[in-house]
Amino acid sequence: MQRSAVDDALTALADPNRRAVIELLRQRPHRAGELAQALGVSGPALSRHLRVLRTSGLIADDEPADDARVRLYRLQPQAFETLHDWVGTIQSLWQDQLSAFQAHVERRAKKSR
Repeated sequence: MQRSAVDDALTALADPNRRAVIELLRQRPHRAGELAQALGVSGPALSRHLRVLRTSGLIADDEPADDARVRLYRLQPQAFETLHDWVGTIQSLWQDQLSAFQAHVERRAKKSR
């Protein structure tokens, strides 16, 4: 995930309503109306949230074969995998720093004995 994609994903996930949409879509694809009702937000408000999530690449929308008037929203797993990988690199950095600090403390403790 390029830096701008990470920025877009994190910006999208900063909003609690958008995180709630993600949680609902983890269960199964949903229609916009179902999402709006579950979240207790208006259609226009939900539409703005869905646009941000689509633009960030975290979700996609499809037309079911049986009804072209309906849009089903679903997660884009590859966007989350890439975000997970990016977070993993940050976690690795902190783990390395903590390991180095632990080694430093252990060396100092040996010297003071």
